Amino acid sequence: MVYTGNGDRGRTDLSSGERVSKSSERIQAFGTVDELNSLTGVCASFTEGKKDELETIQNELHILQAELANREPDTKITQENIDRLEDLCDHYQEECPPLRDFVLAGGCKSAAQLHNARSVNRRAERKIVQLDQNEEIREEVLAYINRLSDLFFLMARHENHLNDVDEKNPVY
Repeated sequence: MVYTGNGDRGRTDLSSGERVSKSSERIQAFGTVDELNSLTGVCASFTEGKKDELETIQNELHILQAELANREPDTKITQENIDRLEDLCDHYQEECPPLRDFVLAGGCKSAAQLHNARSVNRRAERKIVQLDQNEEIREEVLAYINRLSDLFFLMARHENHLNDVDEKNPVY
């Protein structure tokens, strides 16, 4: 059954069974990661050559959600996950023209979606950092979510490059 009514009073269960407010920092953190995971699926539907990579990211985001939903998680983001993101960042950076200025979000539809994912990723990162101020979060979690926003940015640039869409720079 999808609905139970257990959350009707603004409380939910962590993986441990502990009941917490739906507005708690922990719920805010993994809820924003859930939003990012959904948006990553949208990005996969807009890109041709990045679907497998984005599906891998979705699985890793699910692991990250599980880790944030449990004070003592069995499944965790690893250094190998971070290393893979860094390898992808290096790949996409090599494929794109050198970055010479700030870039406005947008361009082709796939790039615009990836830029949107980057900004939601940054919000998730802020929520996780806020949680870390009160409950220690593993360094790998913070590194992973930080590196992932870099990857979304580089993927967006790559999509614009592949589609011959010029990047727009802010006018000051």
